[in-house]
Amino acid sequence: MKNLTPSQVVLELDKYIIGQERAKKVVAIALRNRYRRNKLDIEFREEIKPKNILMMGPTGVGKTEIARRLSKLVDAPFVKVEATKFTEVGYIGRDVDSMVRDLVEASIRIVKAEKLDKVYDKSEVLAEEKIIHKLAPLPTKKVDTSDPIEYLFGALEEGKKEEEEEDIEKRKKEIENVKFHQEILRKKLKNGELDNEIVEIEVEESLNSTVEYFSGIGMEELNIDMSDIFGSILPKQTRKRKTTVKEAKKIISAQEAQKLVDMDEVIREAISRAEENGIIFIDEIDKIAGKEYGSNVDVSREGVQRDILPIIEGSTVVTKYGPVKTDHMLFIAAGAFHVSKVSDLIPEIQGRFPLRVELDSLTRENFKEILTKPKNALTKQYQLLMETEGVRVDFTDEALDEIANFAYISNQQSENIGARRLHTVLERLFEDISFNAPDLENKEIVIDENYVKEKLMSEIQQKDISKYIL
Repeated sequence: MKNLTPSQVVLELDKYIIGQERAKKVVAIALRNRYRRNKLDIEFREEIKPKNILMMGPTGVGKTEIARRLSKLVDAPFVKVEATKFTEVGYIGRDVDSMVRDLVEASIRIVKAEKLDKVYDKSEVLAEEKIIHKLAPLPTKKVDTSDPIEYLFGALEEGKKEEEEEDIEKRKKEIENVKFHQEILRKKLKNGELDNEIVEIEVEESLNSTVEYFSGIGMEELNIDMSDIFGSILPKQTRKRKTTVKEAKKIISAQEAQKLVDMDEVIREAISRAEENGIIFIDEIDKIAGKEYGSNVDVSREGVQRDILPIIEGSTVVTKYGPVKTDHMLFIAAGAFHVSKVSDLIPEIQGRFPLRVELDSLTRENFKEILTKPKNALTKQYQLLMETEGVRVDFTDEALDEIANFAYISNQQSENIGARRLHTVLERLFEDISFNAPDLENKEIVIDENYVKEKLMSEIQQKDISKYIL
């Protein structure tokens, strides 16, 4: 974060999201304020709360993508939830506390992946040694237990002692030969010469049994990994499996890496990271503005808002990993607000989202930029997909203008679904190409303005476009 200034954050977001400059600016400042807060004294640091953000704008303009890309920039724990999936206390449905539990799980996955990455080199060495010992095992010492009294009390005759000494010398020579063979195998293994050899290994099976646990609040069904509870009591189940050396190395490396990671440390760090850097994105918050919720009028939208309120204000949520504080988590809420207004939310919720950003509807120019500028632009995706079939696809500039214009008109004349309209348009445009790609003789295709009109607008008046597209 030290080198990630707000302007650099905006530049990174520009690689994936077109337009929405003010929204990018607001989230970049929120991210930088976290870095500034962490440089303060502990006493004053606790007093500074994050400024939560409320995004307003039609679907498909980049609300969720801004928050998701922001979290990826700094590897912050991130979770997206839909406000409509929650119900107030006393009704069957998702408990609002589950958003915090989901964030902790996401944080644990991030921290565990980092820890595994650090020990993976060591685990690979251990895996190689295990495979070598599988391919060339050391000879085991044979113990004569035919006479238990002699075996227990060491009452051996002179002749037997001499025989035992001879056995020891013989075993030493066998061990030397095996170790010499192991050195040869070790070199071959490093050079990849043994990758296709078959070896039998023991694979650990995790205890995946789950139990339904109904919490006292919200009667939410939780999946609890039984290995968390009984892992230290029950022996680990293993099964033998024959596989190639290359695959065995991956499997054993993963198993050894798991053993090298201290899960208690992972959980402590993950909870701390979730509390200090976690981002919770609450989508469709406009759907819980009002007093009716779906077809069941007994479950009020206002009730859901009041249940969410303590989490946003700052409270402690009990998880299976321990208590988690939400005081310094950043909450980003988003909604289209087509029917309801921000003022329809309860005042307490409004007060907890001091930063409000209105995202703009996409223009024709925005649609064209979305087709070409982002790193993951749709046109690039389709071109790469076709290249797997040996087909090269190129777009003329006029064709891109026509596609953008078509998507814009469709959004204007029917439901405005933002950039998602381009998925529908391009899928229809590539329908015949995708279907015939493996059998095409001409492996070079140029999509021009006429091709776009032929596929998308043939004999269709502009006012009727929407009913054919979506």
